[in-house]
Amino acid sequence: MENVKSLNKWANSHTYLPVDLVRIVLGAFLFMKGVSFVTNVQYLHDLISPIDKYGGGMFMLHYIAPAHMIGGIMIIFGLLTRWAIAAQLPILFGAVLVNSMGKMHSESLLLAVVVLLVCTFFLFYGSGKHSADYYFKMQQ
Repeated sequence: MENVKSLNKWANSHTYLPVDLVRIVLGAFLFMKGVSFVTNVQYLHDLISPIDKYGGGMFMLHYIAPAHMIGGIMIIFGLLTRWAIAAQLPILFGAVLVNSMGKMHSESLLLAVVVLLVCTFFLFYGSGKHSADYYFKMQQ
């Protein structure tokens, strides 16, 4: 019985690590996506062309890549994670919209939906125990 209690204590004290690893992987993915958009601007322009006729195409071109890069770094370190996720949500909603309009890109749509769901989870959950937010909160 004591063995089960010690295993339960260990599990409760180490459950933050997998969630923090998911947050770090999400941040790295968003950062790499931002880098790929910066290095291939024409690809980004082609992606947003279905919704470009509604206006704001140039704004979207200059918002998506920096938001992914800066937000990805902030999410990796867990610094202002909810704010960084909030900046990602309009982009991810747009990604789901663009991938479902016109010619269906099922792989990209699935990836956008998964990233949107993970971002929504971290919007409510927060940055976790191994993050700059937690560190600064404990300093007070």
